[in-house]
Amino acid sequence: MIRRLLSVLLVIGFLPGIWLRSPSPPPRRAQPVAVMPVALPSGCCAIGPIRVEAAWRLASANSGFGGYSALLAESPGHLLALSDGGLSLDLTAPDGPRGEPPMMAVAIPSRNPRKDNRDVEAATRDPATGRVWLALEGRDEIRRFGPDRTPQGQVTVAAMQAWPGNTGPEAMARLSDGRFVVLSESYAGWFDFARHPALVFGGDPVSGSAAQAFSFRGTRGYRPTDMAQLPDGRVLILMRRLVWPFPIRFEVRLMLANPADIRSGQEWRAIDLGGIEDPALLDNYEGLALVPRPDGLVTGWLISDDNGAALQRTLLLKLQIDPARLPRR
Repeated sequence: MIRRLLSVLLVIGFLPGIWLRSPSPPPRRAQPVAVMPVALPSGCCAIGPIRVEAAWRLASANSGFGGYSALLAESPGHLLALSDGGLSLDLTAPDGPRGEPPMMAVAIPSRNPRKDNRDVEAATRDPATGRVWLALEGRDEIRRFGPDRTPQGQVTVAAMQAWPGNTGPEAMARLSDGRFVVLSESYAGWFDFARHPALVFGGDPVSGSAAQAFSFRGTRGYRPTDMAQLPDGRVLILMRRLVWPFPIRFEVRLMLANPADIRSGQEWRAIDLGGIEDPALLDNYEGLALVPRPDGLVTGWLISDDNGAALQRTLLLKLQIDPARLPRR
């Protein structure tokens, strides 16, 4: 969605010299991805009760690199990022044992190069089966893939068709009880800047489970970009807002909500845990993954979408989350 907005602003001349897109290189399939540590400033960093442990910048000459809008933890040391160009990036956790080098691949095969045919904005995974579900913005679809990443089916969700085309399914989580929750990036009304349309499915949408509509209330002015479930059943929700006028920048917050409170037709409220405050780490974060640790803590990962812009980066943050420090209500 942000990429489309930037294109419009460039056309009408609002952003001369500020949101310059990187020059379009000739297509390249080079696989190397550079993973460069980002030094944390002294005294940095926390997102409310959550601590930022480390940060890295990712870069590659591959013409399909970047635009990562969803993130999955396929195993404790392995991350899978999905882009709004329908591509994937397999990445070994940078601070773990040396593994396979990062590799890029096609996540959404399509003969049609149009972005809205392969715009992955949300992803979720069943750890028991290894199945993965991807939500495609612009097509109102959820697609399921097997543990070997072969397509297993897809469904067009009628309830999503009322959502604006460029602010569709932006965050999705398969819950441990088998339900699926999907949040729209759009607001619930013209002058409502806190609530967002949302759906809950009693089971797998691709297998025919029906959707029930409700609304999600987050921090005013922010939009949900991803979500993931904690071991105690609650979910963390990543939210972001574009700050005007110039220089354009992003602000990011993490929210905490209990899916046991979701009711059809009602409002689901979240607690604001805090935001990323240090400018050195701010960017357009759209991917969130959580990995439980043996000591009861949880490792969180955030990845940013560079929107193909010259002044943005692909950043990867590692978080340390102590569920005992999170507010109960």
